[in-house]
Amino acid sequence: MFMKHVIRLALLATLLASMEARAETLPLPANLIGAASDAGEALLIEADAREAYFTLAINFVTQKNQAFCGVASSVMVLNAIGVPAPPVPEYDPYSTFTQDNLLDARSEQVIPAETIKKQGMTLDELGGLLALQPVQVEVRHAADSSMDTFRKEVRGYLATKRHFVIVNYLRKAMGQEKGGHISPLAAYDAETDRFLILDVARYKYPPSG
Repeated sequence: MFMKHVIRLALLATLLASMEARAETLPLPANLIGAASDAGEALLIEADAREAYFTLAINFVTQKNQAFCGVASSVMVLNAIGVPAPPVPEYDPYSTFTQDNLLDARSEQVIPAETIKKQGMTLDELGGLLALQPVQVEVRHAADSSMDTFRKEVRGYLATKRHFVIVNYLRKAMGQEKGGHISPLAAYDAETDRFLILDVARYKYPPSG
């Protein structure tokens, strides 16, 4: 009987500790809606293009340093698609893409790992990195298209199984701090014309749209 009480007290202490501890992210600008808010949850439920969300959500990672947004986004998408992954010694005998094993001798020919660590990567370099894997990659630049075309193409991808979209965007244009960033899109709600961005810099901003 005594042991049961001890276990219950231990569980209670753990629950209380987890409720007290919270990540201190930057506040979202007023034009964005946090995915974990009531409004964000409602948007996701009502979104007509959200097929990508579920597999991305279970493979969500935080970029391991402030320059690895492209690497983290690639890892999420490749694991979500189910591409054959390299072995991971600490997970032996299981294999998965990680931010430590994505970059190899082949990727050095696209963009050196040291360059990524210093300045991140461009959209074209991201496309080249992903093209090393057995996936079909299409790179689209905003200057070569229109918003209507972008909405139509991305909506179609997000509504189709095993199709994913990674965007390279300017944080300042969304009212956020700093410059260029890369993260996967997970859903689109046509009625409100909002995309859900699974921001891999989760220490900075939460997923939002």
